[in-house]
Amino acid sequence: MSLIEALNWRYAVRSFSEQLLEDAQVQQLLEATSLSASAYGLQPYRIFAISSKSLRDQLLPHSYGQNKVRDCSHLLVFTVSTKPVTALVDDYFQQLGSVRQETLEQHKGYAEHMKSALGGMTAQAQLQWAHEQAYIALGTLLTSAAMLRIDTCPMTGIERQGFDEVLGLARFAQTTSFVCALGYRHPDDQAAKKAKVRVPLSELVAWQ
Repeated sequence: MSLIEALNWRYAVRSFSEQLLEDAQVQQLLEATSLSASAYGLQPYRIFAISSKSLRDQLLPHSYGQNKVRDCSHLLVFTVSTKPVTALVDDYFQQLGSVRQETLEQHKGYAEHMKSALGGMTAQAQLQWAHEQAYIALGTLLTSAAMLRIDTCPMTGIERQGFDEVLGLARFAQTTSFVCALGYRHPDDQAAKKAKVRVPLSELVAWQ
């Protein structure tokens, strides 16, 4: 299946079947998502992959009645870091050192630049920046899932504070950003048969 065919096949699932994804499928999708682009490579987000039905039952009251949270095969909860961005920079260069066998001294100037550029933002602006980075990863997730013929439904209509409390995210210095349900579309989901409504490419893109 070509990329365009996969993206035309993809839609925001309204109703999931009872068929479950295999762990290997979810693992492959998560690995693809981990390779997403991210500003400075910092990835200021984490993904909680929830297969537990009982845990999803606890999250449903904080999902505005969207049963997809409970009925999907797996629910991915994207969270963003509440730590100061400067701490994320330190974590990044520590990891870089172990992966590339390079010293922090080799990257001292770049690290200081990152801390200056990001650390100069207010705490609220830093949090907003983290949410934006998570959305970039979501784009990679949705495209990768379509290529793998895995159905998805991204959702922002949730009570973030409720999710934070159920998942105990404070202990991880994380807060909920959005969720994405994974699984297989129900055969009776009529939304799968409807044509996509998109702005024509001639209007969407301006060639200069």
